[in-house]
Amino acid sequence: MSDRHALPLYIQLSEMLIREIKAGRYSEGERLPPERDMAASLGTSVGTLRKALADLTDKGMLERRQGSGNYVRARSDAKSVYAFFRVELIGGGGLPRADLLSFDACPKSAAPAPFGAADRAYRIRRLRSLNRQPAVLEEIWLDGAFADGIDPDDLSESLYLFYRERLDLWITRVEDRLAVGAVPHWAPATFGVRPGATALVAERRGWAQDGREAELSLNWIDTSVAVYVSRHG
Repeated sequence: MSDRHALPLYIQLSEMLIREIKAGRYSEGERLPPERDMAASLGTSVGTLRKALADLTDKGMLERRQGSGNYVRARSDAKSVYAFFRVELIGGGGLPRADLLSFDACPKSAAPAPFGAADRAYRIRRLRSLNRQPAVLEEIWLDGAFADGIDPDDLSESLYLFYRERLDLWITRVEDRLAVGAVPHWAPATFGVRPGATALVAERRGWAQDGREAELSLNWIDTSVAVYVSRHG
């Protein structure tokens, strides 16, 4: 997926830090490095980093103490673009990125399992990377009742953000089921597991704000790179 589909850089930084805090890379009460040092280590400007830190502060995950620094607040309920994205690098965290492989309007009968109400759907196939390491092969099916048409050029790296901003669709509840299954034939060579080989598969169903079932997805995870994580409490 080209850079024009990417989230703004400061949001990417904010989301990366949220995932690393939740993964335990930064602990409750820990002071972050000085802003200039942190910006240099992340390869960004101090101004962009400060916008990301302000976003974290607004979300309640950072306390900014004048003259002292920035201190972590490890909240589990912070709002995040990737709040429902459960896959992390083996060491924790990792900024999600997505490469669009294909986009098709399909009859609902072509979906891997029954879902939703319409007789048509949109199928989105992507390769998801974490910190630029290919980690998850995705096939997402969106029920056709939620859009009369979609231009794939409008898709965002965060589909849930695209749903909210373009379709007025909010995924408010999801159900994940884990199993093992064969990697599909359309997997690109850049994915670390070859077609036909066994991989961990997460099947997800998602429901809209009005209770309608909106989405079905299959996610093949390269467990040499990433793990599925669900945290509670």
